[in-house]
Amino acid sequence: MTTEKFTFTGHGGHALAARLDMPDGPHLATALFAHCFTCSKDIIAARRIAARLAGLGIAVLRFDFTGLGHSEGEFENTHFSSNVEDIVQAAKALNKRGMSPTLLIGHSLGGAAILKAASLLPDTKAVVTIGAPADPAHVIESFREDLPRIRAEGSAEVSLGGRSFRVSEDFIEDVNASKLETILNKLKPALLVLHAPRDEVVSIDNAARIFMAAKHPKSFVTLDDADHLISRPDDAEYVAEVIATWAARYVELTPPAPPPGAPEGIVRASEADPRGFLQDIQSGPSHHTFADEPLAYGGTNKGMSPYGFLSAGLAACTAMTIRMYARRKGWPLDHVYVDVSHDKVHAQDAETGTRDRVDKFQREICLEGDLDADQKARLLEIADRCPVHRTLEGSSKVVTKLID
Repeated sequence: MTTEKFTFTGHGGHALAARLDMPDGPHLATALFAHCFTCSKDIIAARRIAARLAGLGIAVLRFDFTGLGHSEGEFENTHFSSNVEDIVQAAKALNKRGMSPTLLIGHSLGGAAILKAASLLPDTKAVVTIGAPADPAHVIESFREDLPRIRAEGSAEVSLGGRSFRVSEDFIEDVNASKLETILNKLKPALLVLHAPRDEVVSIDNAARIFMAAKHPKSFVTLDDADHLISRPDDAEYVAEVIATWAARYVELTPPAPPPGAPEGIVRASEADPRGFLQDIQSGPSHHTFADEPLAYGGTNKGMSPYGFLSAGLAACTAMTIRMYARRKGWPLDHVYVDVSHDKVHAQDAETGTRDRVDKFQREICLEGDLDADQKARLLEIADRCPVHRTLEGSSKVVTKLID
């Protein structure tokens, strides 16, 4: 994923700061992310979701609303309707680049704004809300004790999440007047509602109201014990995975065909968390998995170790090669599985730098079906012809260079 700074003009003529996260491979679709009330484009949930979608080939624009983060303007002069207008302006800016967003994602009040904006953006195919209120006026609960002072003075400083913001009476009137029921009843894009049952900021009943008001296609996924801001990396990762999997059903993600003779492509390993060993492994625009180390070696055990991937490559290639040969011969091979063990531990070798012994892979092959002895013997011979087997037994050269 590559990230570029992106600036566009918001509803009030101010320059709004954004980040455009682009896929490393083919660009297949575009998503627009709206952050939570008084948050920013750089909260962990936004960053993780953008990274995962970029891995699928979906570019993601996440921006700071007017008066927040690095965007210009005064927060005091904004309201719910202006947030919706900022979203529309962001979509127009993407349109000018030929990247009309088909997936809209909103967190908390940004989710409510995304629902309203979806009715104004005809290219939208799918909408996702995360911890969103069913009524935009719900946000007033976080500073209800300040309402008399805001109404008396026209605006007042309130404390939200340990920070001070000036909220105007216009903001109060606007969120009170904004209703989502009619919009949800007419919502045409597919809808995914994500919400945590223990959310102490926006209760789970809001998710139920949103879900029940919308028509199919719609989906609901609970976020278990996640907090409202999705602040834990594991929760943000889960949200990202769910969105990425769900969105692929509604957003066209067909990659362009590779040119004849093209290699399989680049496999990229990117740290998910620099404090551990978890790696995001991306192969082309369509395939993502994890690599990690076991708990005993300081990892989180969320994926295979690097040596595990090496053994997996040999096992899978062996089974595929056997299947291709049996299929070509018309032999009655009903099922094949391959067990591979490797007499090394990656975490230990990474510490000691062991290089003075020959690797040994123990491979056991099970062939099921009405095969005679000669056919089984031949298939075992064919197993040694699998490309990964030959690569491991041959000599390899790794060429390394540093890039910017």
